Amino acid sequence: MKCIVTGGAGFIGSNLVDKLISDGHDVIIIDNLSTGKEKNINPKAKFYKKDITQMRRDSDFTMFEGVDVVFRTAALARVQPSIDDPIEFNKVNIDGTLQMLKASVDAGVKRFVYSASSSAYGNTDKLPQKETDPTDPLSPYGVQKMVGEIYCAMFPKVYDI
Repeated sequence: MKCIVTGGAGFIGSNLVDKLISDGHDVIIIDNLSTGKEKNINPKAKFYKKDITQMRRDSDFTMFEGVDVVFRTAALARVQPSIDDPIEFNKVNIDGTLQMLKASVDAGVKRFVYSASSSAYGNTDKLPQKETDPTDPLSPYGVQKMVGEIYCAMFPKVYDI
């Protein structure tokens, strides 16, 4: 299987990349290294230092051709920084998700896996939480991750993914 992992140099993404490679899959990493670390990049993966919000359809999206699944782990995370700079966080967390979904659809990718956040549920004492629990985001980051979930739920209804 051929996979793309956005944010593949971050904590979650790099561990996912390592597992995919150990399972015998071909992996492409897209990461701008704004929060990820070069030392986390698995040398067996093909690495593109790209900002997902700046990728161009006519050139950059060719890397999606022949890909079976895209794992969306790239994000600007953390609540307080999203409160301090909601516009930049929105650009990465919402626009970046939409950009990757559309690139996946255009290239014929069949599966898109999104890394959401419990921040969409707000403060709750209920554990474990379920995806069907009511949402109540208390920060721009929580809203952005919730919007990403909504986009990911809508895309299969409208597009072939």
